Amino acid sequence: MWGEKGKPKKETIFEDDHYTFLGKGVDFKGKAQFEGTVRVDGHFEGEIMTDDTLIIGEHAVIKGTIIGGTIVSGGRVEGNITATHKVQLLKPAVLIGDVHSPGFSMEDGVYFQGLCDMGAAPAQVFDVEVDRSENGALDSKDLQVANEARSNF
Repeated sequence: MWGEKGKPKKETIFEDDHYTFLGKGVDFKGKAQFEGTVRVDGHFEGEIMTDDTLIIGEHAVIKGTIIGGTIVSGGRVEGNITATHKVQLLKPAVLIGDVHSPGFSMEDGVYFQGLCDMGAAPAQVFDVEVDRSENGALDSKDLQVANEARSNF
């Protein structure tokens, strides 16, 4: 907590967590897979996958597929988003594409054009086939397989 000569030590988010930052002015095309939290403020075209949180800054432009745990966006996304926890759109976000996530929230002033499926955590994201019971619910075995697939992500 305290640095040299009694001055408070600066604490950053980089100390214990994996944190990746693609800053403003960065253009990336391709497929990227990350561990930990990712923040994008530049232009990205392709597929982004993270097992944790993806933060899309308000100057960011993403064209492609996004797969992650929690997705928070204030930027422009043209493509489908799949999240295992939640998707949160903050003003002035623009999303043109479909959302599949158990949790979804959107502030006033956000533009969203697409479909939203708020079913259970999508096991098919992790290339796992699951059989649903007659009422469409996943049984405990299916959830265990999906969780194991996610941990191998």
